[in-house]
Amino acid sequence: MQEELIQFDKNDVWELVPRPPRCNVIGTKWIFKNKMDESGNVTRNKARLVAQGYTYIEGIDFEETFASVARLEAIRLLISIACLLKFKLF
Repeated sequence: MQEELIQFDKNDVWELVPRPPRCNVIGTKWIFKNKMDESGNVTRNKARLVAQGYTYIEGIDFEETFASVARLEAIRLLISIACLLKFKLF
């Protein structure tokens, strides 16, 4: 755990900010895992700090969220236009 916290500090991962009014503070939780070699011996203990986002309340801590996903027809159309204009596709 200490290694992980040192890396957070070294990489400037987080910043302490004042709590916004009427917002909940989400908790954190440590997840532990042992890394094994081929013969099943523990070679390293790993720790990960994760946010407990399931404590958020919609409308208070966040608004509606969604993941935008392109429809297959839109992708085909863009590829067709790129081919028509002789663009290189990667």
